[in-house]
Amino acid sequence: MEWKELYNKAKEKLNPRMVSPFIEAGGVAAAILTESGNVYTGVCIDTACTLGMCAERNAIANMITNGESKIVRLVCVMRDGSVGSPCGACREYLMQLHKDSPEMEILVDLEPEKSVLLKELVPNWWGTKRFE
Repeated sequence: MEWKELYNKAKEKLNPRMVSPFIEAGGVAAAILTESGNVYTGVCIDTACTLGMCAERNAIANMITNGESKIVRLVCVMRDGSVGSPCGACREYLMQLHKDSPEMEILVDLEPEKSVLLKELVPNWWGTKRFE
């Protein structure tokens, strides 16, 4: 799947809105491509009690619910349509998903389709030996 197509699948989910006086959702969206070719999406859920969920983790929850765990590509789309990068908590979560997660491609710039590997964002990860 091309980056632009994955980006568009995430962007389609952008829909900033107040769910309640305590919860805002949809200001950031993410799309992940799995090894089997499936795409899962998610949006951020920001809560007053800080127990919300980033868009990436929401998409991952959708993927895990559907029985998968290996992500090949990930894209995050910010409220203004720009490409974002996973926060530190999401980077750690992504690393723990699968032994091959360090090779996951993450889009960092739509034009000219620049990506980085997760291992570049999380060098010298503490958990590598546990996958051996």
